[in-house]
Formats: sequence, structure tokens, C-alpha cells
Amino acid sequence: MRYFWLAAHARPCFSSAPCPGPGAAAGPRRPWRRWVLAGLLLGLLGSSVYYLRHQRQVNRYARRAWATLTMRYLTGHESTPLLAGYSVHGIDVSAYQGHIDWPRVAQQQVRFAFIKATEGATLRDARFARNWREARAAGILSGAYHYFQPNRNGAEQADLFIGTVPLRPGDLPPVLDVEAPRFHDVAELRSEIRQWLEVVEAHYKVKPILYSNYTFYRRYLAGHFDDYPLWLAHYEVERPALPSERWIIWQHSDEAYVPGIRGTVDFNVFQGSYAALEALRIAPPAPPPAKKAARPNSFRKLLNRAAELVRR
Repeated sequence: MRYFWLAAHARPCFSSAPCPGPGAAAGPRRPWRRWVLAGLLLGLLGSSVYYLRHQRQVNRYARRAWATLTMRYLTGHESTPLLAGYSVHGIDVSAYQGHIDWPRVAQQQVRFAFIKATEGATLRDARFARNWREARAAGILSGAYHYFQPNRNGAEQADLFIGTVPLRPGDLPPVLDVEAPRFHDVAELRSEIRQWLEVVEAHYKVKPILYSNYTFYRRYLAGHFDDYPLWLAHYEVERPALPSERWIIWQHSDEAYVPGIRGTVDFNVFQGSYAALEALRIAPPAPPPAKKAARPNSFRKLLNRAAELVRR
């Protein structure tokens, strides 16, 4: 019976080499499996090392990806705690934030807001006029900013901003946002930035604020624009790396939530009191000097002198 069972279940052999018997052991395992396993282990080890070295940035990308995927489910009621240790908090917005309920935002201890107005030499933010009007109506101290395109003429960009933003006494100074990394020559970049700042300052009679992120500022701008107030973006740190006397506003997050805005928004703090922030506002023009009224005694002396001359 065993012979007939083996014969029935035996596999046919058509090779010229001797065929293995029914009890022979299976052939050696294929080596590619070992290479695949080694590759997986190396990939896991490399990923672990990369994560440990860039943990904050990886977590940041993961959070932003998650926020993008879940944005459709947001309600506009989400809230991020304010940064401890500061009393004056603010936001900056653009058309990216969509419709904003400014009265509700004003109820969240948001004391100031910078609103995108222009970009480059031709682009006006689609929601600037509405945001500008409604933010000020809600009692939020407001300012406007221009996103600088490094390969465009600085004076032309300044003209676009001036023609778009009706700054008036009581508003915060204009802001130049410089962070676009693609430019041809750093000396030319600085020259165009300086041109924008000088043209805008001459028009509004107030020194603009310069905005940039920490890495860009340290590489290209530090030491060249120290005569302008600095608004610094620096994330995932307990405090900015620059000394406190070098900056006045710190953008500490670009993934915060404020009731009244559906989606993420930038969070900022002002280094100082609210009274100090108010002191930065555009001042009303100085009244013309009053003309001195002629004194009655002086007028009499003048008449007496004239009469004396006539008698002579």
C-alpha cells in the first residue's frame, strides 16, 4: 500500500539529472528573502536615526498634514491656548483663512492683527479690503503687510502697497515680509528691500517693520536692517534664538486655532505691554505752529515811532 501511495503522489521528473527520491529534503531557500529583511531593518534603523535628529520638524509636518486632511471637519470653534508669559497676543491673516468672524476673534484676547495686502508688484490679496474694514470695526489694533518677491523692483512693490493700503493715524506701521528663498544675488536683494522700506517710510511718515523667519534673517538680513523693528518667526522653540532687544514681535506658531477662524492661523506675541504696542501706531500729523498775535503795546510803540519819524 505504501508503494502505491508514493507512486500516486510522486511528482514527475523530466530532468536529465537524477531525480530526488520521495523522501529527499527540499532545496535551499532563495537568498532574496534575506536581502529584503536586511533592507527593511536598515530602513527602520535609518528612519529612527532621522526622526531622533529631526523630531520637531517631522512632528510639525505630521501635524500640518493632519490639519489639512481634517480641515473639512473643522467648525471654527477650535482654540489653541495662548502662549504663557506674554500679555499681548495677535494674529496675521490672508485670503488663505477665508471668511473671518472678526467680532468673535476679538473676544479671544487677540489684541492686534496684521493683514496681508499685497504681494510682488501686481498681486492684491482678495480679502484684504474686507478684513481691513472688519478687523478695525471689531476694535482690533490693525496693520497691513506686503509679501516681498525678491526678483521684482522694490519701488514698484512699494507703489502697489501704497496704492492699496489706506493707513491712517492709529494704525500699526506697515510690514515688509521677506522670506522667499529664490533670488539671484543677495546684495541686489538687500538693495531692493531697502528701496521698499525707504519709499514706504517716506509716504506714511513711519518706520516700517521688517518680518522674516529666523533662518532667513540670520543668513541674509542680519546686520543690514538693524535700524528697523524686527518681527521674527521662529517655531518649535521656547524662545527666539535672537536676543530679546533685537525683536519686538515673535511669531511662535503657524498652526494655531482661534474661534472665529476655520482652520489654522499664525500666532504672535508682542514683547511689551499693550501701551507699548499703542505707542508704535502711526501718529497724527503735528498741527502747524500758531502765529504769534501782535501785542497791543508793541503796536502802540510802532505807531509812536512812525509819528516821530514824520515830525522829523
